[in-house]
Amino acid sequence: MATTVLRHFTPISSSLKPPSHHRRFLHNNLFPKIPLPSSPPSLLNFSAGNSEPQPPPPLPETDCPVPPEQQPINEYQSLSSSFPFSWASGDLIEYSTRLFVTGATFAVFVGLPVSWFGSIGPEYEPVKRILSASSSGIFVVTLAVVRMYLGWAYVGNRLLSATVEYEETGWYDGQVWVKTPEVLARDRLLGSFSVKPVLARLKNTLVILGLSLILVVNLSNSPFASAYRTYKDPTDRSSMPITGAYNDESARTFEPEAFCGKPSLDDDDL
Repeated sequence: MATTVLRHFTPISSSLKPPSHHRRFLHNNLFPKIPLPSSPPSLLNFSAGNSEPQPPPPLPETDCPVPPEQQPINEYQSLSSSFPFSWASGDLIEYSTRLFVTGATFAVFVGLPVSWFGSIGPEYEPVKRILSASSSGIFVVTLAVVRMYLGWAYVGNRLLSATVEYEETGWYDGQVWVKTPEVLARDRLLGSFSVKPVLARLKNTLVILGLSLILVVNLSNSPFASAYRTYKDPTDRSSMPITGAYNDESARTFEPEAFCGKPSLDDDDL
């Protein structure tokens, strides 16, 4: 009796187990096979009328007739890593420090020796000589900043322009290439957010240097520089006339009538 009951009541797991052919049917429907291409999909392009794979469309730079060294994007990369143009695109403190060191070095080692030893009696007006050396350093830094501004302005104009002027082999075969929309958008984005801030910094630097140069030149020609004079000690015998050499005071003593003008007090005493 017990054996008969167990035969009719089989385990639930075994009764719910699908047959093998039904299992394969569900597996094929839930997980279909995806054919894998022999090459990456990005490198294949099948057209409607041709079943053979076609090469992908060229990149914007591939069909550009401009030589690589004359393309605006390459000119920008070359300029941003060259000396001294890379100073303007760096940190503000580092940029200011380099300009100050350049001007101070030129003023100390070139401007000061020239203004000190190239004039007569520099020890009488030391402030004027120092201001002259400072103006030479500011002038040299101004020339360097002007050169940087011209280089960045040239590259910025080529990036923002819709056309590119280039030369294939020399100056006599100039050509003009119209940028594609992709290249134009990239170049203008780079010019607006990378080149224009550099040009604004250089403009502000030129204004500051110009005002500083005008101020130093005016100070060197003002009574302020002449007020700080150093005079020789009257007791210094090196300034006295040398025996046997001609001297106006000695000549006036012996021949007062030979000198025009009112005689001095020493002549009246004689």
